[in-house]
Amino acid sequence: MQWADKFYLYTNRKKRTGGDKTARFFGTLRIIFLKPAAEYAIMGLFSFLTQEIAIDLGTANTLIIHNEQVVVDEPSIVAIDRTTNKIIAVGKKAMMMHEKTHENLKTIRPLKDGVIADFNAAEGMLREMIKLVYPKKPMFPPSWRMVICIPSSITEVEKRAVRDSAEQAGAKEVYMIHEPMAAALGIGIDVEEPTGNMIIDIGGGTTGISVIALAGIVCDQSIRIAGDEFTADIMEAMRRYHSLMIGERTAEQIKIHVGSALKDLDTPPDDIAVNGRDLVTGIPKQIMVSYQEVAEALDKSIFKIEEAILKALESTPPELAADIYRRGLYLTGGGALLRGLDKRISHKIKLPVHVADDPLRAVVRGTGMALKNVSKSTPFLMK
Repeated sequence: MQWADKFYLYTNRKKRTGGDKTARFFGTLRIIFLKPAAEYAIMGLFSFLTQEIAIDLGTANTLIIHNEQVVVDEPSIVAIDRTTNKIIAVGKKAMMMHEKTHENLKTIRPLKDGVIADFNAAEGMLREMIKLVYPKKPMFPPSWRMVICIPSSITEVEKRAVRDSAEQAGAKEVYMIHEPMAAALGIGIDVEEPTGNMIIDIGGGTTGISVIALAGIVCDQSIRIAGDEFTADIMEAMRRYHSLMIGERTAEQIKIHVGSALKDLDTPPDDIAVNGRDLVTGIPKQIMVSYQEVAEALDKSIFKIEEAILKALESTPPELAADIYRRGLYLTGGGALLRGLDKRISHKIKLPVHVADDPLRAVVRGTGMALKNVSKSTPFLMK
């Protein structure tokens, strides 16, 4: 029996034995104030314990927004002890162990080509990343309302894997938004206008090319050529032209420091010293790598992205194509930081290309904006 009901019985004892007006008065008070007050108190407690976060669950990096701030920005990787099968590190700590592990330790990247490849590792990584939102463990662990962005080409099975991972990691409510839509919101485009906008999101696993209008994706192309493929191209070029074996982390550093889409830049970066193992002698050695070499290594992959953009433009309705001609294309994602990529694409398709401000965080910013509209029935949020 609830405490409000007990109070009602106590105050109405005289009423049942002959009663007086005072008991009836208190009984009325109970109906008007006490029971609703108890219900509001419980509702307030639940709303206090429910926290909202927006997650960009990427192949290369995972970002989390809480209270309109990016609180987690970590590589999407976990380190697992093989003997106990427990996660011992995530994010930057796990990345420092990558390709340096012994037989009792392994590092796993749970996402491949934009979707979950290892369900258990993804669930564990997500749980550990969410713990980073609160560095100090709260007295009452909150229940989470999450908005997670997903590739536009995702299948129902892959979407279910994302939802299940989030629920296993502690989510009570899970909403999803397509990455191109989130990117458009993040760079400040009004997606509900009857105007066409083309978004090219070059992530770690996939490149998504989408035409957006009226809060929906009109047409899109998705190819599995993106940052990871660029890294693989650099590793292959070092092996082929220099007989040098390098790891993923070293190739990533080459991409960041001297990565280029053009062989002729206005402000070229300095050559970078690269260490690796000589395939002929087996002895470690060092070479100098220029941006021209990297541009040549990435040429084929960038050509495939250009072809996908042209294919997307071919399937765009003429009225929206006219809007894109006036407004240009928008580049987001980590791949947008590649030197000269905007100029190369613009030269190929004869349209202006704009690189978003802070393109790495454009998608998670848009996901955070979608999080504010969870209570509204916005067409771009999926339950």
